[in-house]
Amino acid sequence: MVKHQPLQVYERQLCLSCLTGIYGCRWKRYQRSHDDSSKWECSWFFLLCCSFLLLLVWSYFWLEARNDYNEFNWLLYNRSAVWKDGTVPILTTTLTGFTYTAFLMILALCHIALGQQLNLYWIHKIVVLAILLTTITGVVSIDNFWQDEWDIVVISLQFTGPFLHIGALAAVTALGWVIAGQVVRVERSRLQVVMLVIYVSVLLVLYLVPLFISSPCIMDLSKLGPRPAVIGRRGAPMLAPEHTIMSFSKALQQKVTALEADVTISLDGVPFLMRDRTLRRTTNVDKLFPGRQDHDASFFNWTEIRSLNAGLWFLRDDPYWTVQYMSEKDRNRTANQTVCSLAELLRLAARTNRSVIFSLRRPPPQHPRHQLWVSDALKVIQRSSILPEQVMWTPDWYRKKVRAAVPLLQQTSDEKLPVAELKERGISTLTLHYSQARAQDIRQFSGSNVSVNVYPVNEPWLYSLMWCSGVQSVSSDAPHILKKVPNPIWIMSADEYGLIWITSDLISVAIVIGIFIFQNYHLIRWKMSGMRSYNPEQIMLSAVVRRPSRDVNLMKEKLIFSEINNGVGSTDELSVYTGNGLDTYARDDIMMPARHASKL
Repeated sequence: MVKHQPLQVYERQLCLSCLTGIYGCRWKRYQRSHDDSSKWECSWFFLLCCSFLLLLVWSYFWLEARNDYNEFNWLLYNRSAVWKDGTVPILTTTLTGFTYTAFLMILALCHIALGQQLNLYWIHKIVVLAILLTTITGVVSIDNFWQDEWDIVVISLQFTGPFLHIGALAAVTALGWVIAGQVVRVERSRLQVVMLVIYVSVLLVLYLVPLFISSPCIMDLSKLGPRPAVIGRRGAPMLAPEHTIMSFSKALQQKVTALEADVTISLDGVPFLMRDRTLRRTTNVDKLFPGRQDHDASFFNWTEIRSLNAGLWFLRDDPYWTVQYMSEKDRNRTANQTVCSLAELLRLAARTNRSVIFSLRRPPPQHPRHQLWVSDALKVIQRSSILPEQVMWTPDWYRKKVRAAVPLLQQTSDEKLPVAELKERGISTLTLHYSQARAQDIRQFSGSNVSVNVYPVNEPWLYSLMWCSGVQSVSSDAPHILKKVPNPIWIMSADEYGLIWITSDLISVAIVIGIFIFQNYHLIRWKMSGMRSYNPEQIMLSAVVRRPSRDVNLMKEKLIFSEINNGVGSTDELSVYTGNGLDTYARDDIMMPARHASKL
């Protein structure tokens, strides 16, 4: 009786072997099967899809959050009191996990397209589960620690939405090949209908998504406003230590129109520039005043503050990974920077004819200047050589008193208020976080002669979006980057976008219909070729070897000769071929060596 074991001689299929080998560690041909994947393996494929989609969103979030990496590191510092770039391990693990899951997804889809059984290797299962749990933990942690940053996703979609739509449409259209193959191969009609309905529903949603996409950059070019002015936020902190004369000088070299700073009052009433509550991060206070590094910066007098070095930390921590690009002269200059006073900043601005905008931090209640902090700042402004109209006053404390003392100061606010109230307070400029700067609000404020300044804007895409929205200025940590953006990255009219949208949909419809027609035509040819009469082993053989090779034919002849020599030659005994579904080649492949034997 013919044994099936010797018939498993196949032509080598390197690509197919690599697919099943890498995905499921099944490197031998006879270990592969065209049977349906088990429910257990389908569950793991579902987990793989969830991991991939979650990592896709997670990766997109961190890609767009690049605008605020320094803010993230600053929040970490406030919790741990140790400066470190926390984005590096997050980006490394995210990129690694996304690459890994994307590769497994491609292999899984190739298995489905070829009709191969899914059998994910146990090591892959452990890694996929670990990636999924790690990503979920990261999402929950960011939601608790940095919840406001989720706004960047919504805002970035206004800029990337049209392109993400085309990319998603292309991906789902390409997925039609796999779906069509499954629909035409699955014999259960109910499952076919479910798969088809789900796929068509997703396609219809993608076809109609542009109806809900709204972007400020979809506008006529003639309506584009002037290029927003760039304000050096704490100078140019990516090029030099923040809040130092060197940092503001670097910002002026990048053609900024104004300088922005955070002001604190010293113990003896001298306003100086400092962002943090303490001096620990940006000075060497731990060496000169050990034991006082965690004290509030306002409890140091100006003599003590002036003796601190405010540049060595920049060379040591390299917060923006830019120290390697600094010249030797700039490094020496950086190492000798000191804390800058408000008076020095105002003199620099007056000499270069630039405006100054600053936020003023009130000292703690036990501070001797707790009630005099506004007066201390006003005295410095009045004694400086800068024109009052070049100073933008942000604090809302004692605003009436400030307007009475120096009427020509530009009154600004970081609180989003109705236009009528802004006019009542004499506020001519709003300084808003980018998450609060909606295009319709900006147009409303601009129509009422209220300028809008947006912060922080460090990435070209966000600068382009704010430009299309109509803002008058942006505060940036990276004026050297925004200097290289002479025009919005993209801008198109509504008619142009509509044409792209409709064209993409029509192309997608044509491709999907073509795929389903081709798959059905292929199925009809497969049925007409008589494949239904083959047993499962023959189906496996035919899926890989389309034409019988010489080695396979020789093996058949050897098997038949061996059976004839053993007495298996009668019609009754050879009928086993028909019972096993091998009647399609029994007559030709068996009679040929038999005739050859009779001649001998």
